[in-house]
Amino acid sequence: MAVTIEDLYRNYGILADAKDNLSQHKDAYQVILDGVKGGPKEKRLAAQFIPKFFSSFPELADAAINAQLDLCEDEDVSIRRQAIKELPRFATGENILRVADILTQLLQTDDTAEFNQVNAALISIFKIDAKGTLGGLFSQILQGEDIVRERAIKFLSAKLKTLPEDVMTKEVEEYVFAETKKVLEDVTGEEFVLLMRMVSGLRVLQTVHGRQQLVELVVEQAFLEQALNPADPDTVDRLLQCTRQALPLFSKNVHSTRFVTYFCDHVLPNLSTLTSPVAELDIQLEVLKLLAEMSPFCGDMEKLEANLNMLFTKLLEFMPLPPEEVENGENSASEEPKLQFSYVECLLYGFHQLGKKLPDFLLDKVDAERLKDFKIRLQYFARGLQVYIRQLRVALQGKTGDALKTEENKIKVVALKITNNINVLIKDLFHNPPSYKSTVTLSWKPVQKTRGSSRPSGEEMGSGGSTKKQISPLPRRDARQIYNPPSGKYSASIGNFNYERGGFRGGRGRGFGARGNRSRGRIY
Repeated sequence: MAVTIEDLYRNYGILADAKDNLSQHKDAYQVILDGVKGGPKEKRLAAQFIPKFFSSFPELADAAINAQLDLCEDEDVSIRRQAIKELPRFATGENILRVADILTQLLQTDDTAEFNQVNAALISIFKIDAKGTLGGLFSQILQGEDIVRERAIKFLSAKLKTLPEDVMTKEVEEYVFAETKKVLEDVTGEEFVLLMRMVSGLRVLQTVHGRQQLVELVVEQAFLEQALNPADPDTVDRLLQCTRQALPLFSKNVHSTRFVTYFCDHVLPNLSTLTSPVAELDIQLEVLKLLAEMSPFCGDMEKLEANLNMLFTKLLEFMPLPPEEVENGENSASEEPKLQFSYVECLLYGFHQLGKKLPDFLLDKVDAERLKDFKIRLQYFARGLQVYIRQLRVALQGKTGDALKTEENKIKVVALKITNNINVLIKDLFHNPPSYKSTVTLSWKPVQKTRGSSRPSGEEMGSGGSTKKQISPLPRRDARQIYNPPSGKYSASIGNFNYERGGFRGGRGRGFGARGNRSRGRIY
């Protein structure tokens, strides 16, 4: 005989009045459990009554959780939401892991309100037992369906950083890191990015040792012990994604040496044959930017001279010789070389950074003919540079406020930063002996303000360099624009194209490859 509304209220009353003698009314609680087999009204009541007395009947714990679980899977979304809302009340003792596991699987719902209810329930049991909740989440990430795994990773990536320190204790954070390392043994590109962002924010890893541990994780994923296949977009994508994740971790104490050496050994020699994982991406410029950003954080290098030589060789490729002059002193009819300022800024900056470690490189390690050729190229490049700097300063002269915010002028501001950077670095190399003392901020990086520096720099000035008339400060933003100059002599891409691909195509076994088949369906 089906349980009615009246039955539910009557047995609820028995239990509510029993007080200290609740355990003697097991039959009354069983009636409430049977309410899940009734109609919509009975189910809604059962969803509220079952958790209220759950802790008083440990011998019926499994039956109670299963009954509530049936309601979480009901066809009526309002019943599901009510049942999910009450699930945290079952999260006591050894049940926490199971409840967390159930809630994690329920993340696969496509109903927005229900999804938000699951999120709220997970957050609430985090505050009861963070480690137990994480156990359920990571269990599904490692063994659950793809949609559950994906949403569980996104949940952790978004929510862990919002939890207070009394929830995310040192022990809990260490558990997160240990479990994440297991997950990273078999991930897609998108999962790798999300997981690295998550663990990078853990307080327990905000030390030099912690950062070094994170770099080791990335090194393992980057396959730096293997040669690069430049024709494979997935291999290139893996390297880009890993390098981007490692970049914020580098510092004077956490070194980029292995990445920089790998770029010099395997990437620069194949620069022109790299296959871009994204059609719109200037892959050569993207790679050179990453190399430039890493170069200040190199430690001691076994292959310093070889790395410098590779940077020097690649720099020569992008710094053309001046066109030959015919007898009357005019340039020949051959097309004037194009100056690829964006590429040269990156290469020159990287060379300048590594050159600090071997300041005699140009004098002692480069033969006289090659050095002479390099200086001719530098002089020609510097002359072209001055022309463009003047043009850009004239174009920006007197422009302030909104006038500088137009797309065209924002691009010109970035172009002026690029050309000024190259100009500073070239002047250093023209010193005798070459100097490596100047400091520049890469054109796509935010300008670092120094204390007491109120006098505008030449980069912020209009033509003439007068301090009386100053264009408004360069935008403090990660400038990522594309600049197409009037004469077409800048590289087609000055800015940084930011992208994140979903996963990598094809299986590679361990690492970023396609993950193996995992179990399907309900595994509560």
